[in-house]
Amino acid sequence: MTRFTWEKVEDLKMEHCYVAPDYALEAQLFQKGTKEAEDKTRCWQLPWVPPVVEEGPSEEELARRAAIKERQGQRLREMAEAKRSSRINELENELRGLAFLLKQLEQVGEEDIPSFLADTGYASKQEIESAHAKATQSLRKAKGEPKAEQVESDEKIDLSADEKFSLLSVPDNMLSAEQLKEKRRLNFLKTTTEGRQRAKQKRMEEELERERKNREDEERRLANPVLYLEELHVKYKELSEKVEQRKRLKTNGGNTNGNNLSGGVGRGERLNAAQRERMRLLTTAAFDRGKGEDTFGARDEDWQLYKLMSKDNDDDDDEHDPEEVELTRISSRLQEIDPTFIPKVESGTSQQVVEVPKFRPLTKEDFQVLLGVERFRCPEILFNPNLVGIDQAGMDEMAGVSIRRLSCDSKDVEDRLTRSILITGGSCLFPGISERLEAGIRMIRPCGSPIRVLRASDPVLDAWHGASMYASALQFPSQTFTRTDYYEKGEDWLRRYQVRYSL
Repeated sequence: MTRFTWEKVEDLKMEHCYVAPDYALEAQLFQKGTKEAEDKTRCWQLPWVPPVVEEGPSEEELARRAAIKERQGQRLREMAEAKRSSRINELENELRGLAFLLKQLEQVGEEDIPSFLADTGYASKQEIESAHAKATQSLRKAKGEPKAEQVESDEKIDLSADEKFSLLSVPDNMLSAEQLKEKRRLNFLKTTTEGRQRAKQKRMEEELERERKNREDEERRLANPVLYLEELHVKYKELSEKVEQRKRLKTNGGNTNGNNLSGGVGRGERLNAAQRERMRLLTTAAFDRGKGEDTFGARDEDWQLYKLMSKDNDDDDDEHDPEEVELTRISSRLQEIDPTFIPKVESGTSQQVVEVPKFRPLTKEDFQVLLGVERFRCPEILFNPNLVGIDQAGMDEMAGVSIRRLSCDSKDVEDRLTRSILITGGSCLFPGISERLEAGIRMIRPCGSPIRVLRASDPVLDAWHGASMYASALQFPSQTFTRTDYYEKGEDWLRRYQVRYSL
């Protein structure tokens, strides 16, 4: 916008604007977008420097970069191998030192152990054994060996768990009241621990499955990127339609009689059925309490009752729906590889669609100003001032009214005036203004009246030249009156003042 100065706008107006013979027809011409309208449209090109197009690297440059990258990778691998060897040597030396300490500690008497440990920096034998175990594990990890100690630790955990939950294998009739209470606590603790382990194992399996799918997807994408992207879009559309249809059926209910347009009755029927099932389970659980030995929790099916009794069990099913999980995965994948992809928003949620900004380089067309209807709308103000909110008559109407107001009754005077209508001023430079003014006056004058509109030879300065000649004439003082005369004698004297101009 800084390029649009007042002087430049004036130049554009005088260079490109014209007066339309018929404003309405000219506007319709541009509205239809005809070939004639395109020819009348002017384009003003602002200064524009095309962006520098960076040429891609040549094959030699790519080969050179690949060689440099390979050398850097080899250097990094050598550094990593040297660091790994140094780390292995340090761990082996540490293990030998710890083994030597443990061997010496076996030969030291019980009363001399504190003084012996004071020189080693360890507080007890257990601390040395723990450091030895950690160093052994770190050494195996550095060498890339399988973690055999993990299996041993798992076996130890299993053995300790069997010892910890040994009370569960004892019948209730052989236990005291305190032991029965402890048995119930251990039963709950064991079931919870096993559940956590199963959940952890399931998460690990799901993570491995996701990694496998990601590897397969990446291989397919590299093989044919266009086909892979199309397949993802098709699969996303199918899954989103299925999920949306299932949610709509859940919301509206499965048994509708046609009168339920909003789906509220179906939703209420589904919730009422779920509430009845939940109440039945709660009643059964309360009725069975206190009958013999309490073995609740010994089976996996027992813990599923908590999920069935939950008020949100139907929503929990939706959370773990495999189709929704797959839909989320595909949506995330599309957002990574397709910048134009916009995920759908579920109905009833407050999530808003984030419009992805689309960037493009600026072109020559972005620095062009097109002048179409503006070319004749600007001068049209002379004939229709109401276009800019001014309640006045146009130039043609004012000329016709001025001729009608002549006090002379002779028709020859009017004809003499209409034969020599002179227009002057900068606006007279607009092409077509003489023809438009003549046509406007002809519609006001009687049929057959002679009308001729002439333009001054120098429309911009003719008025100034005339005023200059008039002010330089000898009769100028006698043909003028002062402001004091006007205020003293009033408007009536001005009307009666007969001024005769002679140059």
